[in-house]
Amino acid sequence: KYAGSVLQWEEHLSAVRDRRPRPRISPAVILRAVAVMFLSRLGSLNALEQTRPSRFWRGWLRERMPSADSIGRVCAVMEVDDLRNLQQALYTRLKRMKALQPPSHGLMAAIVDGHESHATFRRHCDGCLQRVIHTEQGDRIQYYHRHVALELIGHDLRMMLDAEPLRPGEDEVTAALRLLERVLTAYPRAFDVVLADALYARSPFFNYLAKHGKDVLAVLKDERRDLLEDARALIEQTAPVSERDGACRRTCWDIEGFTSWPQVQAPVRVVRSLETRTIRRQLTRQDEEVRSDWVWVTTLPAARASTGAVVQLGHSRWSIENHGFNELVNRWHADHVYKHQATAILVFCLIAMICLNVFIAFYRRNIKPAARRAASMLHMAGQIAAELRRPGAPRSIDLGCDSS
Repeated sequence: KYAGSVLQWEEHLSAVRDRRPRPRISPAVILRAVAVMFLSRLGSLNALEQTRPSRFWRGWLRERMPSADSIGRVCAVMEVDDLRNLQQALYTRLKRMKALQPPSHGLMAAIVDGHESHATFRRHCDGCLQRVIHTEQGDRIQYYHRHVALELIGHDLRMMLDAEPLRPGEDEVTAALRLLERVLTAYPRAFDVVLADALYARSPFFNYLAKHGKDVLAVLKDERRDLLEDARALIEQTAPVSERDGACRRTCWDIEGFTSWPQVQAPVRVVRSLETRTIRRQLTRQDEEVRSDWVWVTTLPAARASTGAVVQLGHSRWSIENHGFNELVNRWHADHVYKHQATAILVFCLIAMICLNVFIAFYRRNIKPAARRAASMLHMAGQIAAELRRPGAPRSIDLGCDSS
């Protein structure tokens, strides 16, 4: 009901298409069934098929639920752009609701990172990537799928916006640039800065974003030797700034105007954060100091982002791992191979992202704080699954249908 009445996704659910000339089963029916599978976290198409007796389907699909084989077959020919249009509509609605507000430093950030969904030595499709694995029994060819995803970070809400699969023979940065080209067209003002790990500290990535008016921040490691050596030499001659953030003590150095990376079209800024935390080991019950040394390279000027803001942005990069991939894989079963075909794998990935965004928006924006303290997101998901499995489930759980 929240997704239908507040987020208004009904029109876009019904507008999804596929490449079948005369479909007997509407692709919108398939999409609705898969959305419920992810929202109830069933984990497989066979588990979804077992819920056919539920009264819920009569109101939500308005026809008999398709079989697991039919769902997989239709997802392999579904139009991916229609799913991206649905995602864009959800973003537009949340933006108009003022749900996507920037954090305290005032900069909306987008995180780009790669994720490998699965790997196998046996089954493969035309879209599989290949690599040689050295084993005790000899070299073996392993088949796998990998995609680059983009997550948007707001003050108290995160959105997984899009994903782009890697093609055979290309690296992750190439796929990321293809993803950014599409995202910058669909969401031109959604974010101010792009966050990435050390793999993306490359001149084509930095130059592309600078050309499109976006700043970038990436982890700096030994791959950029000249820049890192120059930064460390200047850091030794620069007085640091110390600050405390809760249990973390930071010593920071912030230097602008580096030209030691000539391939990048503009000077860059290097920020180093030496952090110390005191943790108590569970086994020995003894306190122990843990130190970490972070170095970032960014195009953000000091006038736009303070040292503390750069450090906060740098650590925000882990959000796509902790709140994106880990949540989708461990709670939403997004890495399960529902249909081993390139388009189907991407379709299931995008639907999982859409459902995650809907669920997070419902939990953060519709449930009152007192209720959130009493019931976690996992508990809410368990309630949804329990209602779906009941043959006589009440119509009140219909997600946006007219009879709810």
